[in-house]
Amino acid sequence: MNAEVQSQAAAGEDGLRIREQFLAELSKALQCGECWGLTLSQPLSAQAGGGVLRVEKISVRPVEISGRVCYQRAERRGKQEFHQNLSADELLSRARDEVGINFAQADLYTSSADLSLRMPDRNGAQITRRKPSRAAPVLAHDRRKRYLIPEGEPCAFMQEIGVMTPAGLVKAAKQAKFRQVNRFLELVDDALPELSPEGTLRVIDFGCGKSYLTFALHHLLKNIRQRDVEILGLDLKAGVVRDCQRIAEKLGCAGLRFEVGDIAGYAPAAQVDLVVTLHACDTASDAALAQAIRWGAKVILAAPCCQHEVSALLPADVLPGMLRFGILKERFAALATDALRAALLERAGYQTQIVEFIDLEHTPKNLLLRAVRRKQPDAGAAAAFELLKSQLGIGEFGLERLLTSQRAR
Repeated sequence: MNAEVQSQAAAGEDGLRIREQFLAELSKALQCGECWGLTLSQPLSAQAGGGVLRVEKISVRPVEISGRVCYQRAERRGKQEFHQNLSADELLSRARDEVGINFAQADLYTSSADLSLRMPDRNGAQITRRKPSRAAPVLAHDRRKRYLIPEGEPCAFMQEIGVMTPAGLVKAAKQAKFRQVNRFLELVDDALPELSPEGTLRVIDFGCGKSYLTFALHHLLKNIRQRDVEILGLDLKAGVVRDCQRIAEKLGCAGLRFEVGDIAGYAPAAQVDLVVTLHACDTASDAALAQAIRWGAKVILAAPCCQHEVSALLPADVLPGMLRFGILKERFAALATDALRAALLERAGYQTQIVEFIDLEHTPKNLLLRAVRRKQPDAGAAAAFELLKSQLGIGEFGLERLLTSQRAR
């Protein structure tokens, strides 16, 4: 038997209440990224004037455009169809103006149910709820990139951190985070050939925060690439660490643990293969890079933060025509800091690249240092570093001081 729940109302106030119930269901589905279709039919409005045909039917479906989910609204007027792409908020606003006002019939398709609202006039309404009839849609408006964690396939940790629905659909508000996670995994996956193909991979993620990327890293190495791992997420915030550890235990993430700690004072029990530090604040980026170098990590992935120090060190006669503008000086100092860090990594024996991490629209701090330990150090790296400092007109800076103090121990 096909289970159905019907709500009926004959009085005006009850009819409006049933309409609001339907719109609330639509709002909930949009917020959760689980609105898989909406159809408005049986128009109530009269023929439009000026020779314009009235809208006979409206069909809505989710589509992905430039990496974002929106809703394509198709109006049928006679034999013609007109399209418009709307945000979730815009779609809900339009539906409020049309459901039960311009159209007597509204059909909503979600992951949990099909809902039909019948409202022939403002004095009566009926909702019929049925089992869901549509599978998760393929958002194929744009050519879709194949991700290491694909959309449409359920992923336990992505659901737990609120990025995906149980059906594997990425929530509209989490599209940027979804792309960030997959971009990070691409960078890690590219570096895997530099690590030992056998044995346990040991990873430290400093400043892990809510650990979206730490869980993604575990998923890639353990579940996709089938490697044994020991991954440690370090953070200074005890509450964040407790939450991450709880999720790891709930999901049964073997080889993943979280601790409260400062990387500057952390001593690993064994050789570290990969060090990750993403947007660690204040002096933490330099501390993490210095420790990774000291440990001889085979691969370092760092999205540095807080480049204020170099801004203060730049002398007044360096590019005065440009750096007299505060915002330009700030951006130049950020680029100069990352160039200095990359040059120091080269001096320390790493082949280093600076790559784009995520789109600028998500965060202005979108560069990532990817460093792989060389078998043979670059003989010219030290001179190149000193030349860069000379060109910028600065002396010793934070990361350099940390490395100097390490050598002195």
